[in-house]
Amino acid sequence: MLELSILGFLCEEPLHGYELKERIKGLSGHIRPVSDGALYPAITRLAKAGALEQRTEPGSGAAPRRILSLTDAGRADLLERLRHPKDAEITDGQRFFTLLAFLRHLPDPAEQAAVLRRRQAFLETPASFFYREGEPVAAEQAPDLFRQGMLRIARATGAEEKRWLAEAIGQLDKP
Repeated sequence: MLELSILGFLCEEPLHGYELKERIKGLSGHIRPVSDGALYPAITRLAKAGALEQRTEPGSGAAPRRILSLTDAGRADLLERLRHPKDAEITDGQRFFTLLAFLRHLPDPAEQAAVLRRRQAFLETPASFFYREGEPVAAEQAPDLFRQGMLRIARATGAEEKRWLAEAIGQLDKP
């Protein structure tokens, strides 16, 4: 997801490393903070793969800044990642939000809708944080107040997400 975030933000405009890190931090927040030890190796991998270009500009202070921009190969890589997200990017809520943040870069509404339909299908599968004898436990069956709360919040969030997905798919399917 870090590489998707890098490609997605650089698709919007060239950035230097610190600006890029701040945008990624804003997107993933406290849930999955990004460290320099993860960000800069990912930038290096993408640059070696030809997805990014780096140039140096004078900094506002004494140190020069490396400005990163997306290449045509990087744009193609981004679009491929958006068209064909991994299963974990559909089933994991935070990863799906990262995908949503950049889905607008796919130029074809039918491709955008196809990604949303995958998430919609996933949400229609009965699931829970807790299982009893292989079956998902509903909030009303949870043994304590706190697990009931977890399950009720997840149910409400899931219901709203399903509504939004149906609306968004409806809009994308319009001729």
